[in-house]
Amino acid sequence: MRLVRQLSFVLGTAIALCGCAGYRLGPATGAAPGAKSIHVQPFANRTMEPGLADPLVAALRKQLQRDGTYRLTAQADADLVLGGEIIEYKRAELSYNPADAVSTLDYRLTITARAVARERSTGRQILDKQFQASTLVRVGADLATAERQALPLLAESLAKSITDALVDDDWEDAAPPSQ
Repeated sequence: MRLVRQLSFVLGTAIALCGCAGYRLGPATGAAPGAKSIHVQPFANRTMEPGLADPLVAALRKQLQRDGTYRLTAQADADLVLGGEIIEYKRAELSYNPADAVSTLDYRLTITARAVARERSTGRQILDKQFQASTLVRVGADLATAERQALPLLAESLAKSITDALVDDDWEDAAPPSQ
């Protein structure tokens, strides 16, 4: 019995160590965390929906800090400058109240933004891509309140997509989006 416990402990430890063999701490690119700096500019809001840009920029800054690949800084000191525009904000009905076929219960909110990152010193564009995020909203007594509460989730999802594209170096071969 003792031999079985020791053998299972050794086997369990070996499996755990092998499972972590491909994991690395820090940025996926192999660069030192925070070696490059980035400045996040305000995004232009090209939609008719007010108040979308500020939550997106705040979520981008938070996500970049959480990731740790880039260090946030002022524009004059930054290696990269990130900016862009919010292109589209859509609200689509998903389900209706069974007692009233006109009243919507759930909406899907979708936001589309174009992110552009440039090297500050050379002006070389390293990222020019459209990103999209969506979330579901259950309408309570007030649609505006439900949307306002869902906006941070929508902004965080979009910020995560943009940050992932920046830090994973998949922008090296990326072509600008077609207009």
